[in-house]
Amino acid sequence: MFQTLKDLFDSFTQPTPSQSPAERAHTVQLATAVLLVEVVRFDASMDDAERTTVVAALRSKFALSDDELARLLELAVTTSQTAYDYQRFTSSLNEHFTQDQKIQLVEAMWQVAYADARLDENEMHTISKVAGLLHVTHGEYIAAKMRAKETALL
Repeated sequence: MFQTLKDLFDSFTQPTPSQSPAERAHTVQLATAVLLVEVVRFDASMDDAERTTVVAALRSKFALSDDELARLLELAVTTSQTAYDYQRFTSSLNEHFTQDQKIQLVEAMWQVAYADARLDENEMHTISKVAGLLHVTHGEYIAAKMRAKETALL
């Protein structure tokens, strides 16, 4: 189902207006997954609670099988390790997501950050940076954070 890793990298660096709907869907799925993975990038490793939260967020957003979710997560981790900025991911989401979908993504990022029961400064910075690039207002950002915190029962 997923394109080769090189094709996906190329789709971010050389977007073509003639992308098929399936290619656009893959680009959006990968961009979403990478941003969720970026939240835990500075941890030594992604623990089970964080992995479960990332997979749950992707499952609720996209109609993918368990195998497809596992491959998407693996690809997102690999892509995240070589990512030098967030712009190439957020620009795709700005083009294809509604404001509500962007807020939901920011909330999902907060859920991932709270999943291991400790909030790291790097996690907060990453989410803040991505929220800005997604044009999520400060009020929407704080509301998403509060909802995620309530869900995490912290």
